Amino acid sequence: MKKIAYIELDTHAELAANFYELTKDSSEISVDFYFSEKIFKIINIHGENIFLTDCSELFETLEKKKYDLIIIGTVHRHFNLYKTIVGKFKTVIIVHNLNFTKASKWQLLKSIFKKDFKYRLKLLLKESLLDAPKVYQQSHYLFGIDELMSKNNDLEFLPIYFNQFNSNDAQSDPLKIVIPGTVSQSRRDYYSFFERLKQFRDIGINYEIILLGKASGKELENLKLISDKLPQFIKIQYFQNKISQKEFDDYMIKANVLYCPIQNKTEFFSIPEIYGKTKISGNIGDAIKYAKPAIFPENYDSDLKFIIKEKPDLQAQFSEVRNQAFDFEDYSKNIILNQIIDLIH
Repeated sequence: MKKIAYIELDTHAELAANFYELTKDSSEISVDFYFSEKIFKIINIHGENIFLTDCSELFETLEKKKYDLIIIGTVHRHFNLYKTIVGKFKTVIIVHNLNFTKASKWQLLKSIFKKDFKYRLKLLLKESLLDAPKVYQQSHYLFGIDELMSKNNDLEFLPIYFNQFNSNDAQSDPLKIVIPGTVSQSRRDYYSFFERLKQFRDIGINYEIILLGKASGKELENLKLISDKLPQFIKIQYFQNKISQKEFDDYMIKANVLYCPIQNKTEFFSIPEIYGKTKISGNIGDAIKYAKPAIFPENYDSDLKFIIKEKPDLQAQFSEVRNQAFDFEDYSKNIILNQIIDLIH
């Protein structure tokens, strides 16, 4: 049996939770999970293989346990710790921002003065920011979580998304369109979508648009304004507070279509990233988890059949996609686990 350590101290709690669910009953791999207090509180998983840790004690613990492989879920800080780990153990790093992994020391140094100065200066002085390139270079493997993106960028593909809910195929009225994620114009183009909604015609179909994430600031003000101006056959639901996981699950299960108006360009640490090319959208995982078709922008690269490129006539496309059947059998827990085991071996 292979002994593995999975470390998540920073950001991607949902991926760590997925890896736990996938591997917890495996007879071929044994996984210990090391979480920071922040991640531990989000995931809220308890067990003999779940450990609360911090940077001061983690390396010593890994030395004592003697793992076959160490998986680091996120390397966006703690570069001094991770440099030591990749130098000593066989290590995998999961890549989330491909261009960041290729950034030079000079690019990283310049980025300190562009945004979040105090936080980035702390990373420079206390967490060895300029060692980030070495950490990625010295890791034994870099894993991507999107198959096409991994193939195009010489990454190993780590299947980590699996189907956890049965799709609700009822032809509901109203047609439920869910946009999952925090309501922020910097990540998704909500304003263009609002303009397109104004062009919808009364064709005997009612629409319920659910923005499934916290709305605040300018986006919230915009939502309040547009809600009063839409015709009666369109209703918008939004939330001013963070919603619980159970509420999120309930809305996603009832959705007919996911709509994901992802911005083409974003950045991480002031380094440009492109969705679909150097960065995967978490909405891919949402589509797989809840077995839902999702409409993505035309310029998002994906070869998944249930990720559908947006058409000019969005209103007609919502009805078209709702009436299509999509097969998520390849994303069952057992199939994905077997793929992980093959990859680990």
